[in-house]
Amino acid sequence: MTATTDGSSGAAAPGATSATTAQLTDTSPGAAGTHDAATRAVQRATDFLLARQDAQGWWKGDLDTNVTMDAEDLLLRQFLGIRDEATTRAAGLFIRGEQRDDGAWATFHGGPGELSTTIEAYVALRLAGDAPDEPHMAKASAWIRERGGIAAARVFTRIWLALFGWWKWDDLPELPPELIYFPRWMPLNIYDFGCWARQTIVPLTVVSAKRPVRPAPFPLDELHTDARNPNPAKPLAPVASWDGAFERLDKAMHLYRKVAPRRLRRAAMNTAARWIIERQEKDGCWGGIQPPAVYSVIALHLLGYDLEHPVMKAGLESLDRFAVWREDGARMIEACQSPVWDTCLAVIALADAGLPADHPGLVKAAEWMLREQIDRPGDWSVRRPQLASGGWAFEFHNDNYPDIDDTAEVVLALRRVRHPDIARMEKAIERGVRWNLGMQSKNGAWAAFDVDNTSPFPNRLPFCDFGEVIDPPSADVTGHVVEMLAVEGLSHDPRTRRGIEWLLAEQEPNGAWFGRWGVNYIYGTGSVLPALTAAGLAPSHPAIRRAVAWLESVQNDDGGWGEDLRSYRYEDWKGHGASTASQTGWALMALLSAGERDSKAVERGVAWLAGTQLADGTWDEPYFTGTGFPWDFSINYHLYRHVFPLTALGRYVQGEPFSDRASLPGKGS
Repeated sequence: MTATTDGSSGAAAPGATSATTAQLTDTSPGAAGTHDAATRAVQRATDFLLARQDAQGWWKGDLDTNVTMDAEDLLLRQFLGIRDEATTRAAGLFIRGEQRDDGAWATFHGGPGELSTTIEAYVALRLAGDAPDEPHMAKASAWIRERGGIAAARVFTRIWLALFGWWKWDDLPELPPELIYFPRWMPLNIYDFGCWARQTIVPLTVVSAKRPVRPAPFPLDELHTDARNPNPAKPLAPVASWDGAFERLDKAMHLYRKVAPRRLRRAAMNTAARWIIERQEKDGCWGGIQPPAVYSVIALHLLGYDLEHPVMKAGLESLDRFAVWREDGARMIEACQSPVWDTCLAVIALADAGLPADHPGLVKAAEWMLREQIDRPGDWSVRRPQLASGGWAFEFHNDNYPDIDDTAEVVLALRRVRHPDIARMEKAIERGVRWNLGMQSKNGAWAAFDVDNTSPFPNRLPFCDFGEVIDPPSADVTGHVVEMLAVEGLSHDPRTRRGIEWLLAEQEPNGAWFGRWGVNYIYGTGSVLPALTAAGLAPSHPAIRRAVAWLESVQNDDGGWGEDLRSYRYEDWKGHGASTASQTGWALMALLSAGERDSKAVERGVAWLAGTQLADGTWDEPYFTGTGFPWDFSINYHLYRHVFPLTALGRYVQGEPFSDRASLPGKGS
């Protein structure tokens, strides 16, 4: 390992290269054999992917995040009094296996230790029976103290500790449940927050109001720099600054708590409870993601819902479905599950690799996706009340929150399949396109879930010190929507042109685009270039030439591309990191769309993918290339390592998709 810019030991430093070494099928084939090697790799990858399709038609890879998911699952069970020995043992086994040599836990593979993650992991292992004087625990607690102890942890970590009296509720930001009554025009109303934050904040207002404390099973004095004074007072920021204003607002909320009318507070909590219950999905979860589900269960429990209540039973059962049991007996908790996203990407990969449009696997996947289309309004309709539904969500069940990115990619996937019911397919595609167009923000771009969710105030709250809490438009989502609209023949539609203009204005000086939902500039550029060329921009366009030049400049010596999560924080990591299969796929997809098929960069990238493919037809990829919150929350989608290399290799062998628009399945068929 080499030293990184932040002093940690992990991924290769900028400019360094690495290649997968386990069970490689080929060495670099050289210029003459690149096409043949790619063709063989495509066949192996196609066979691998088809063999992993569920009988119902979908694909789903595991979704790795970090051990806070596992720690908070144990803390929830401890709080509810349902923690059992088998679950605790399995969670402890997984958490121990993720500890770094220096005693800390990271939020992504090869990343630096992270304080809050390490604190939560440590507490979970204490619940699992690990003594504080065991070497791995003593090393962890020393690492925590060196970085400021619990007092320096993020708010969410300290909320978990407050539930057991390990932290004082008075020393946490106030979050009043009366927030539920704020009208939509008022700053800091719940719809000013991104959907993931909104679903978390509403139940946390109840928790904040109730301030529950369960008996702590052990003290945590070893995690304070000074156990006698664990949270020394800090001076307020200047009153004229935003931080100073919101810090004083929080102090005012603490005072309001003491005088809040009891009837109003009780009514606000009951309104919050109704809001929560109305948004529970049919599988029992909330939003298809773990954090809102955890806090919703706690909030409802505090309001008197016992564990046998149907809402609570369904919620707890849904959380169990996030568990992935491994062969060694360890239990990992997924933050989310991604079957719709994985399925549409798998269909695109297989179709672009040359699988016939009427192949049974593709038809079965299309049928499953058609059944997943959402036909009722959700929170998005607060800002678009007249817009008809028609989007797709990311997860198995998340009807309240379809997302724009999935909808665009599902349409692109469906357009590649020759489904026997053409009229049904066309109607579904039409509804999806109309919904996506209706979700365009006023600046011409698209966000992930909402329209114009760009208020500057939520990020200023002392409570919001972790991750993104708003959902502004991004280049990667906008690129996918523009590409979809171009394939649907809407390149010259004024709404599409506005999206293109926004993308061109968002290009970085170095030629790349920022990646909001994937790591990072390689993902953003890999999303935008295919969109711009599909919409009719010539490969000679200056923006495309700048992007091509940037991609060529960051190609690793081994021929692949890679970018570390640290590029979200450090300039010298932009476009740099160990080569990965998914990121190499993104770069190749961009270059191929820009007419660079015969370039040396493409040849070397294709050779790297063919040479690092494993014997079973997939690729090894321990690095995290998915993004939940830039820098703060990272994701390793296990199917990314497969679908994106296959898509890139398929396009290299078969040519760019939709080059012959007359042959589009469905259209004119």
